[in-house]
Amino acid sequence: MDIPHDASFGYNGTKKCPGLFYDARTNGIESSKMSEALNKAQKLVKIVDLMTRRGGVSSSELMERFELDGRTLRRYLADLRGLDLPIADEGRGDERIISIDPRWRRTGVRLSLAEVLSLHFGRKLFNFLDGTSFADDLSGAIERLEPAISRTHRDLARQLDTKFLAVGEHVKDYRGEGSELIDEAVTALVYNNPLVGRYRKANGVESSYQLHPYTLATFRQGLYLFALDLDARRVKTFALERFTDLVRRRQEYFEFPAAWQPSVHLAHAFGIISGSPDQVRIRFSERVAAYVQERIWHPSQVLNRLADGGLELTLQVAVQVELVSWILGFGDDARVLEPPQLVERVRATVARTVAQYEANLGN
Repeated sequence: MDIPHDASFGYNGTKKCPGLFYDARTNGIESSKMSEALNKAQKLVKIVDLMTRRGGVSSSELMERFELDGRTLRRYLADLRGLDLPIADEGRGDERIISIDPRWRRTGVRLSLAEVLSLHFGRKLFNFLDGTSFADDLSGAIERLEPAISRTHRDLARQLDTKFLAVGEHVKDYRGEGSELIDEAVTALVYNNPLVGRYRKANGVESSYQLHPYTLATFRQGLYLFALDLDARRVKTFALERFTDLVRRRQEYFEFPAAWQPSVHLAHAFGIISGSPDQVRIRFSERVAAYVQERIWHPSQVLNRLADGGLELTLQVAVQVELVSWILGFGDDARVLEPPQLVERVRATVARTVAQYEANLGN
């Protein structure tokens, strides 16, 4: 069975198609011209909607509306049956009618205002995925749930966009091919399919990988895949948009490790890139001490106020580029005390920066 996105459950406990969300803006029905722009998941949700009409829908209408041949339609119906949808297929030729048992439907749902607001605000946190089918599905799901709010609170929820705002960082662009990468990765994660792909690192070097995907993580408006590199035999972190090619092996499956915990993988990461930890000590000036003290930068942190008003921060983290960039962002208000390799790395970076500016002054 080949169904994109993950299989989830309807409110009555029966499985529903993964990633299939009703589009209230078009009453769930598209013209045949618009079907050309739909992916498989979007076509399936509209097919389900048509089949739930009184009297069902003819097979010829489905084939014409969504530009399907007989073989593809049979495959789509098999996928839906595989998700336990009670599909009835009666008649032959032009009289063939396909429907869904009218008793199959979601039971009533009533959400509190706080629940609706939480869903809406949660969607805003994923604005960086706008333009992808993942974002469309998420928006569709929330649109379907919003009518469940009580009449008393409905007026209060009409200005959600102005009352709740998630200010984005510098976002990564997942439109176009990025959307296909997300679909491929998510489906492989759900069904434990291996992945094969080409990955271009930040320095431009491209390599081939055979992967067992474990977790898809969001970090600073980007998506990252934690996956077992079969050749290196260790879990690595991959920025999803850097895959130049990514294909899941649909007929192959791997056994997901029961002991895997992404939180353990990230235990020593100062951000998204993990590694062996070092004890890191940084001294901050009085000017930025309050700012540093008001945040939890890492679970291992220990803060010590100094007599001059400054602050010393101690961490047990991996020394990666994220940590170096963060320290450099404080300028002369931060000084690394240990480990020695981090002291040297920051010093060398500052020296190169100063040299560049001095060279420009000479010109």
